[in-house]
Amino acid sequence: MRDRIERVLAEEVRPMLAMHGGNVELIEVTDEGVVKVRLTGGCAGCPAAQMTVVGIVEKAIKSKVPEVKRVEAV
Repeated sequence: MRDRIERVLAEEVRPMLAMHGGNVELIEVTDEGVVKVRLTGGCAGCPAAQMTVVGIVEKAIKSKVPEVKRVEAV
């Protein structure tokens, strides 16, 4: 599952975040289907960071890896 999540991040999420000077790092995938990520660059500390995690990162991952329950920022 981790490889599939990394592929989604590389192909779909990172290009969008890069347009705003940001990036995302995959920290952990739990056995319960929780994905933990860290926003970096221009996205770290951005007021819209939580909306980015849910609206962009979580949506993209769950569309390709349906066994993921949620995505959390750490």
